Amino acid sequence: MFNLSDLQKKETAEELKKKKVQPALLEDQSLELSNELVDEEKAFRRGIISIKDLIAPASFQVTPDFLRLGEKYVRTVFVINYPRYISVGWFSPILNLNTTFDVAMFFYPVKSAVVLKQLKNKVGTLEAQIISDAEKGAARDPLRETALRDIEALRDALTQGTEKFFQFSLYVTVYADTKEELDKLSDEVENIFGSRLVFSRKVFFQAEQGFNSTLPLGNDELYICFNMNSSPIASSFPFMSSELTSDNGVLYGINRHNNSLILFDRFSLQNANSVIFATSGSGKSYTVKLEILRSLMMGTEVIIIDPEYEYKHLSDAVGGTYINVSLASENKINPFDLPRSIGGDAKPEDIIRSGVISVKGLVRLMLGDITHEEDSIVDRALLETYAKKDITPEADLTKVEAPILQDLQDILDGMEGGTSLSLRLKKYTEGTFSGLLNSPTNVKMDNQLVCFSVRDLEDELRPMAIYTIVSYIWNVVRSEVKRRILVIDEAWWMMQHEDSAKFIYALVKRCRKYYLGVTTITQDVNDFLRSPYGQAIVTNSSLQLLLKQSSAGIELVQKTFNLTEGEKFLLMECGVGEGIFFAGTKHAAIKVVASYTEDQLITTDPRQLLEIEEAKKEFAASIGHGESNNENVEEIDL
Repeated sequence: MFNLSDLQKKETAEELKKKKVQPALLEDQSLELSNELVDEEKAFRRGIISIKDLIAPASFQVTPDFLRLGEKYVRTVFVINYPRYISVGWFSPILNLNTTFDVAMFFYPVKSAVVLKQLKNKVGTLEAQIISDAEKGAARDPLRETALRDIEALRDALTQGTEKFFQFSLYVTVYADTKEELDKLSDEVENIFGSRLVFSRKVFFQAEQGFNSTLPLGNDELYICFNMNSSPIASSFPFMSSELTSDNGVLYGINRHNNSLILFDRFSLQNANSVIFATSGSGKSYTVKLEILRSLMMGTEVIIIDPEYEYKHLSDAVGGTYINVSLASENKINPFDLPRSIGGDAKPEDIIRSGVISVKGLVRLMLGDITHEEDSIVDRALLETYAKKDITPEADLTKVEAPILQDLQDILDGMEGGTSLSLRLKKYTEGTFSGLLNSPTNVKMDNQLVCFSVRDLEDELRPMAIYTIVSYIWNVVRSEVKRRILVIDEAWWMMQHEDSAKFIYALVKRCRKYYLGVTTITQDVNDFLRSPYGQAIVTNSSLQLLLKQSSAGIELVQKTFNLTEGEKFLLMECGVGEGIFFAGTKHAAIKVVASYTEDQLITTDPRQLLEIEEAKKEFAASIGHGESNNENVEEIDL
């Protein structure tokens, strides 16, 4: 056996020996080969697109005091000195600027032993100077005495381990579209720093290094530091304020973090749905009415389901339509109504099937638990009820007349196995509750504000009435797409029954396609959130408002919304109209505020409402008295 590689090496050595090739020549050949490989690698790399190629600007110009990245002008401002005292949150005005900028903070730890040694020498120098001044009879120097006290306090804190020592660098890089705008913005940043007695400078002949220092690379190319201990550094923490101001939308309230305005357009989010959780008397209805009033001014149509007669005053003030739904009311809504048109390629067969499913959910609410056999009978009876009125897949739905509940009962009477169901339905067609769901629809929704009141209904009938109203509203919404808001107050009524909860969830999930935003309001947080459909409604609502919460439900609220301990206690201790406002991934503490005129229109305080009514009566009486005096004067003149 022999080794081929050894043989090749031997032959190569002999050939080299024969040719008398020098080692230097071999090195040159090897270097030439490696250069060829490098060139080939470069040629290959030139044909590959990397992340750098995607994010790099079209051009890059470096000047002494700013950079130009493509069409953007960039400048960095760095801090050089801080005052003796600095308050927590001093950096918030910079963070809340409504512009694009980058902030970089670098912390360089310094060993306590090194700092303590230097402080000890400094203490010795200051004490010697103070003693020397005293021996000479000179007046005491407050600056030296203050510095001595500060150094001694810092020495104690460093020795005890309660403070650490750092070198701290703070840089802010601003972006602008023009040179003039860049100068104005950088001056504004320096002025804000100066108002806090924090001295800063613009970069000069270090524009590129300043820009590189604020890139998300962790490289400090400026290295302009200031000696600081832990406490003042902590006051610069940059994530203590949240800004929720946009160019368009309605005013929801004041940001309690920084007193800025919370202006938001709910229709600009992923969906326009919102949920509001609060205890009784914490201002939830007041908040919703304020949003309604301001949305009306923006041209949005609003539909309200009012369980407690709270929106009547607002409806009258803006000229809205207020529909009272009760057993004795003349206003009727037929649960068998179908949308005349839902746009797209929807076929009559699909619309009829959707109507059957909706009415079947209502029948379950009316009859309670039904067996699978009874469910099948009801399903077949509903199809026959629609067919009785010539509502079939071949029909023109714009010209048909919808059946009523009595028609369903008649169909059940003639079906095998339907007698029991028919008998249970008689309560709603001939009995005590016959005035609610057994008539053709005679209400109209041709106003910008339409309010449905269910205050005068018994508790047993409320879930059915609200289900029917929401179903009717959904048909109207699908018939004509407009910018609308649907407010469902005391939504926990709907969460008590699976069919109604499932219907509301389906509405919340699908309404975005029809330019509708659903607002669900509840004070019974536990019942709402413990329902799987309630949790899903919260998940599908981009806007969420939490006002004052009770201790009984705060744990569930904290778990659902991932609140910190501080936010949890804020919700338990906040005042009326105060809470936490969520918009997408952002949230901030909010205080709802209204003008005097708005307050007069939306107040829910009974005492204030009585005062308004008395003022109206006095005004009417004064007008009447003035007219009678005028008549007497005319008679005398005659």
